[in-house]
Amino acid sequence: MALDIKMPALSPTMEEGTLAKWLVKVGDTVSSGDVMAEIETDKATMEFEAVDEGVIAEILIAEGTEGVKVGAVIARLSVEGEEAAPAPTPAVEAPAVDGPAATPTARKLAEVNGINLAGITGTGPKGKITKEDVEAAIAAGGGSAKSATVAVPASAPAPAPAPAAASTSGERVIASPLAKRIAADKGVDLAQVKGTGPNGRIVREDIENFTPGAAAHAPAAAPATSAHAPAATPAPEIEGGAPFAEEKLSGVRKVIARRLTESKQTVPHFYLTIDIRLDPLLELRSALNKSLEPDGVKLSVNDLLIKALARALIRVPQCNVSFHGDTLRRYNRADVSVAVAAPSGLITPVITSADTKGLAAISTEMKTLAGKARDGKLMPHEYQGGTASLSNLGMFGIKQFDAVINPPQGMILAVGAGQQQPYVVNGAIEVATVLHASGSFDHRAIDGADGAQLMEAIKQLCENPMGLVV
Repeated sequence: MALDIKMPALSPTMEEGTLAKWLVKVGDTVSSGDVMAEIETDKATMEFEAVDEGVIAEILIAEGTEGVKVGAVIARLSVEGEEAAPAPTPAVEAPAVDGPAATPTARKLAEVNGINLAGITGTGPKGKITKEDVEAAIAAGGGSAKSATVAVPASAPAPAPAPAAASTSGERVIASPLAKRIAADKGVDLAQVKGTGPNGRIVREDIENFTPGAAAHAPAAAPATSAHAPAATPAPEIEGGAPFAEEKLSGVRKVIARRLTESKQTVPHFYLTIDIRLDPLLELRSALNKSLEPDGVKLSVNDLLIKALARALIRVPQCNVSFHGDTLRRYNRADVSVAVAAPSGLITPVITSADTKGLAAISTEMKTLAGKARDGKLMPHEYQGGTASLSNLGMFGIKQFDAVINPPQGMILAVGAGQQQPYVVNGAIEVATVLHASGSFDHRAIDGADGAQLMEAIKQLCENPMGLVV
């Protein structure tokens, strides 16, 4: 029998994902480790590798499909030498619907796009309708609206949205089913949208890029169609008088929104802020960079802060914890998650064992992970876990901010830009480079006094930075 290829769980929190891109096609031979697809998870866009060796027999989920549940069958793999792989095809086709013979992929694609298979001439063996035949029908723009009306003759008014959108000028408007659905949701009159698809067909991008300004002329041009005017008016597209464009959230952004909302609603945060004289750390960084220049290593302030946070967590183990309902986990090493801004959203690659790694190793690893994060190439083990987090907005000139805890972690350190200001050093006022660091703590797991000890340990390590190199 053919092997089912299922939607994988590529992160602990992943429940569904977007099949962003297929890198194989039906008939391709794959081996274990070959990349078959790119999948957008709740963390990043990741490559999906084959586990078994065989030939791609079917692709059941088209690329670009969103909301594919973990465990759903997305393709089938025929093991070399097996003749039983095509067996599921007649089993599915026979009872599916009355009509012409079609492959399961073609039937599913037609169903999703509202295409009536009866109107398609098959080019496959014995006239069977293939995926390519359905795609050609979709590109031609024919049959989708017809199939919808034929399927439910008793409820003729039901398919009215498509003709209504096209009837303001009396001309038939050709649009993809997806474009029609998006237009209905956004209240866009399809008659006012210029199609960029084949033969002027309106596609999804046309609806998403549509600016309602031109629609303002529609009521004046056709007063006789006042019955349609309320539905076609783009006024709901404008809030507060300002035009806007809607952008659909990525899977990553949705998860960020959900997790941070849960964090602020369920985790009792408390915040502690401390001033750190940064000059000794900057002097040490300059000296180390001179000595490491032949090795091509250049330390950033953030690299030293990662090490300072990790060492402080070991010095104050009461803060190197996470809350898990009836239990509290105490960690024996410091794995620091570092916030990185990626095109898909915020992601936090992890520097494992940061308390024992050298500064050069931390710097090299951080640069590699940050690059992979921005390219969407992080592997699950590179961003999962972490005992605490660090978020640095100093490069943007931000002086101070409070970060949101990423559960189940117990704390996150937020640091801003170092700024020169008066500072008391050995009882005398001097001009010093001062950094404001703010710790956000989970009060269920960490008490205020323990959080204060951690912040003091970070301050001591930064102002006496030789402790970071031993």
